[in-house]
Amino acid sequence: MAKLAADRWNFLWINGEKVTLTKMIEVQNPATGEVVGHVPLGGEAETRRAVEAAWRAFSKWSKLPPHERAGYLQDWADRILANRDELALLLTLEQGKPLAEARGEIEGAAAFVRWYAEEAKRAYGEWIPASHSDRRILVIRQPVGVAGLITPWNFPAAMVARKAAPALAAGCTVMLKPAKQTPQIAIALFEHLMDTGIPAGAANLVTGDSAAIGGALLSDRRVRKISFTGSTEVGKHLMRQAADQVKRLSLELGGNAPAIVFPDADLDRAADAIVANKFENCGQVCNGINVIYAHGEIAEALTETIVSRVQALRVGNGLEPGVAVGPLIDETALRRVEALLADAAAKGARVRTGGARLTDGPYRNGTFFAPTVLDRVTRGMALAHEEIFGPVAPVITFETEAEVLAHANDTPYGLAAYVFTRDISRVFRMSESLEFGMVAVNGTSLSVPQAPFGGIKESGTGREGGHHGLQEYLEYKYVAMTLD
Repeated sequence: MAKLAADRWNFLWINGEKVTLTKMIEVQNPATGEVVGHVPLGGEAETRRAVEAAWRAFSKWSKLPPHERAGYLQDWADRILANRDELALLLTLEQGKPLAEARGEIEGAAAFVRWYAEEAKRAYGEWIPASHSDRRILVIRQPVGVAGLITPWNFPAAMVARKAAPALAAGCTVMLKPAKQTPQIAIALFEHLMDTGIPAGAANLVTGDSAAIGGALLSDRRVRKISFTGSTEVGKHLMRQAADQVKRLSLELGGNAPAIVFPDADLDRAADAIVANKFENCGQVCNGINVIYAHGEIAEALTETIVSRVQALRVGNGLEPGVAVGPLIDETALRRVEALLADAAAKGARVRTGGARLTDGPYRNGTFFAPTVLDRVTRGMALAHEEIFGPVAPVITFETEAEVLAHANDTPYGLAAYVFTRDISRVFRMSESLEFGMVAVNGTSLSVPQAPFGGIKESGTGREGGHHGLQEYLEYKYVAMTLD
């Protein structure tokens, strides 16, 4: 099995320097239960130091010509790609996803950094026609200030890039707090950022006590922006705390994504796309499919096609060749999936494949769950409404377009939805009527650097990707001039 140097990434980044602490926390591999590293148990004091460093660096970093900021980001992307194999290995060891998925995530992170290196040059202002001949109206865009970035464990490399790259491109300085389950990949990515020679304090990172670090970011008036990806419950808590200072927020929260398959769809294409989405990262994807709505005419045929593909998925340690599905992140996640499945089974759902945790042989020390497909699912079951965040695909049958629209929209969430049909009129009706921030038609791929990723309702606010992601870190300033 591949190895990395023990405790190579066991430090914080504050003001361009590595900072070590006496108290450490363990990082475990969810596939084996083994400790794969330690990181500092930072808290309020370390966060205040990092914010101070970012605050002091802001005046210099924000005033750099955009092409100079872009140069640092291009260099960072180059370094990420040059070290993609090592970074992918580290990601798999602490997160569990298959190595091929990890490598794809690293390459995707570099793509986001490279995109925002270019967008740094395009923070355009406006010249607006005035109401009088002796007046001029300008609108300029300026960086918000210090940005606090809080990243999740399910895509811990991609989310560092998706938050740090636009913030730095806009001229903000940053303080990043990675998830406690997957902190080493963030530290490693920042190490490559520091190797570009970026000015000290422009980018800082603190691991450790989530409540203490988050509280320090929210209470410090020098932090003008918070970007968070995680649960809706935590997002609401951040909103309440941010209200005291009216901090700007970007929140990517929970989802309840429907995949709606109409009878005119290409069933093989739909099944391939649904399985690829639903079982990526063991189902731990914010825009992952939560419920499959299959029209009555094709429900059985679609379910059988999905089952055949799911049964071919190999589950195991992400470092092993041919593994398509790794472990859930921890025991808590596994128990939640078990509880949702038990509720569904008690209310009449039928398990077509999978349906239980895997505990024998190579699975005994990990948090593995068999890829599962259920049919005879009803709207009265908890998994039809709650985010599963695991490798369970429930199938609900519908008969009319109006019916499935009503059911799909009957959720407080609104992140992503997927529609499979060849009817172009239906494509427009569904795309416009589904109450979700993103809709994919005849496919399930949504995360690309050039498009705005994000949700509505309780799935969050703000966007990552495209020029929209840069604007999240810019303020508008209106300048009215009267000429002599």
